[in-house]
Amino acid sequence: MTWSTRLSLLAQLALAGVALTTATGCSSLSPPFDQMKGSQMTLYRLQNFSPPAATTASPAGGVMNLPPQIQQWITAGASLLPPGLLPPGLLPGSAAPAPAAQNTQRFPPEMGAQGFPIIAWQPVTDSGVQSSILDTLGHKSNFGTPAQNCMYAELGISIAQPNNPAPANILVSLSCQQVQAFNIQWPYPQTGLTPNSEKKFVQMTQQVFAGH
Repeated sequence: MTWSTRLSLLAQLALAGVALTTATGCSSLSPPFDQMKGSQMTLYRLQNFSPPAATTASPAGGVMNLPPQIQQWITAGASLLPPGLLPPGLLPGSAAPAPAAQNTQRFPPEMGAQGFPIIAWQPVTDSGVQSSILDTLGHKSNFGTPAQNCMYAELGISIAQPNNPAPANILVSLSCQQVQAFNIQWPYPQTGLTPNSEKKFVQMTQQVFAGH
């Protein structure tokens, strides 16, 4: 499936308000996600790319020198994604994001200054969305070989862990089609997103941030 086809399908599904699929049995989830039912969860929208302090906007209003993976994502149809999902400043004609200030909150904290600037965050209180997050992360079939070796994250997920003060923090990059986990042992040899897991992450974000 081409990038354009995948993004078009994601946009259509999210705009149509497709219902989230929920887990059918948490007992079948892979560890450590099988222990996280009922845990506190937070979803973050992240700026996947911040220009260096010396970078200026292009004449068209977009950010100059975007990484090729993000540029490909935009060209292939990321602009069709619902409002609020695409990080600001990436489309021609839009205001370029300001370079991240030194005190900008970033995710995950384990990456320090290399973490991704937080655009917005919301606690996940809907039990259906919580189940969908665990169902997506907890099944090997939702992940494959990464198509690209990069990480420009648009989403972050933080899940409290039983008997561990550090939450499981997970970066989700739609532009790079893969995830990266912190504070847990990732249970699968693959980290790449499948079309189905991409669709689920888009749906989760739309539902959590609706009206915010």
